[in-house]
Amino acid sequence: MRGLIVDYFGVLDGTEEDRENWRDILSGARANDVRLAVLSNEPEGPGADRVRADAREYGIEHVVLSGVTGIEKPEAEAFLEAARRLDLEPRECVMVDDSIENILGAVRVGMIGVFYQVFDRAAVEIRGLLGLDEVA
Repeated sequence: MRGLIVDYFGVLDGTEEDRENWRDILSGARANDVRLAVLSNEPEGPGADRVRADAREYGIEHVVLSGVTGIEKPEAEAFLEAARRLDLEPRECVMVDDSIENILGAVRVGMIGVFYQVFDRAAVEIRGLLGLDEVA
């Protein structure tokens, strides 16, 4: 897989321990030339500013917000836009989200979906899909 697309609220905005673990995964992904994006249904405003700021902190260059695009997950076009921002085909991308409806939407366009409930469970899947070594 060449692209990792991650929801923000409910996924990247967890506890400080989870955030540190995400930093490790995202750093490993970048080191393996995996392209990164946040895809969020956040409207413009303070929430969107927070998403952009945290994305920069995580080293994620691409932020796709429904408040800007006018398209919300689980609409197919939301996932397709995120893949386009990464200059990848949907089949080259993994989508991580805490909403099963959004995971189903991502899968329908050809992405691999990882349903996020607990960091440790999702991390095993993500590391395997991206070819990352297990973090000790």
